[in-house]
Amino acid sequence: MGQENRIKVGLAGCGYWGSKHLRVLNELPDCELTAMCEPSTENLDKVSKAFLPEFITDDFDEMLETDIDAVVIAAPARLHYPLAKAALLKGKHVLTEKPFATTGEHALELAELATSRGLTVMVGHTYVFHPAVQYLKELVNSGELGELHYIHTARLNFGLLQPDVDVLWDLAPHDLSILFYLLEDEPMVAGARGAARINPHLAEVAHLDLEFMDGLFAHIHVSWLEPVKVRRMTLIGSEKTVVYDDVAQGEMIRIYNKSITLGERNGETGFAPPTYNDGDITVPFVKPGEPLKLEDAHFMDCIRTGARPRSDGWQGLKVVNILESASRSLYNSGSLEDLTPRYYFQTNNGATADESNGHTRAGARLNGNGRRANSRARAGRSNGNQTAVKGQVGE
Repeated sequence: MGQENRIKVGLAGCGYWGSKHLRVLNELPDCELTAMCEPSTENLDKVSKAFLPEFITDDFDEMLETDIDAVVIAAPARLHYPLAKAALLKGKHVLTEKPFATTGEHALELAELATSRGLTVMVGHTYVFHPAVQYLKELVNSGELGELHYIHTARLNFGLLQPDVDVLWDLAPHDLSILFYLLEDEPMVAGARGAARINPHLAEVAHLDLEFMDGLFAHIHVSWLEPVKVRRMTLIGSEKTVVYDDVAQGEMIRIYNKSITLGERNGETGFAPPTYNDGDITVPFVKPGEPLKLEDAHFMDCIRTGARPRSDGWQGLKVVNILESASRSLYNSGSLEDLTPRYYFQTNNGATADESNGHTRAGARLNGNGRRANSRARAGRSNGNQTAVKGQVGE
């Protein structure tokens, strides 16, 4: 692509994720990294000087005054909302790391602001661009697994403790975004338990349970305290089970031909003897590809074409809303939270989209009317809606 047709990008932040974006943005042929905002000289000293643009500042507003077309935000979570808002108000397209914001109100404001101005806004839900997750999506859609019974995810590591969000807000967005992408559905009930042993204000370990409208149950385990890195998702179906292990290079996807069926009921005891079906294990080929590079390339493509991003602001808002409810539960003794979406979001399936770049509009009406009752009983549930949400430092 000619130099004059490249999308000019400014990068905000050069820490853990910012340094990775720095490399990737330099490798994309249709992108020109022309500006950077980073207040830490220590962070700048850690990266290759060949990747750094000529214009570097510690003032975000000063970077926005340059001729950049878009901004990639890789700053601490508490800064995602104010930086993204400032960029959108200046007419810049925005890709921000997860979480999209630290409150649902702020996430909704950003999504609506981008839509009203015809700008691309995208959230760094990196794993929805992972080739292995793409394969999972095709597998679920094919029906080969049968009816999904249960999903379990584990995202564990030793660190990195964040200064402004707890482990749910830091790690769970990955698994929530994957679930939304695979299932094309949102949960109806959430409950979370965890522990804050090192920092008394921000949990380092958490277990999040989700139940979907059809009774599908999902469990998400996240931790900063584990000695061994684990990145695993298990989808158990009525016909087969698939395990996605992100740290198992060469065999990230394993399909187990295992299932359990019940026979005819015994008239005397009412017990239906189970049949255990145990077949071959398949390790399919998954095409290679770096998720972050695929994500950033997708961002550039959406800016050029006006297409709706796979992880747009509305998807980011869904994740933030779940995290808010999970936080109420986590810091309110595991109270079960009803997750009736706060707003009804029209989709591109027959809905009116913003003609300027394909983003969906938000209808400001409450949702939930007429939705089928979840399989769990509602009565007697302790709900934490009146409890202040912890888990993130106030902005």
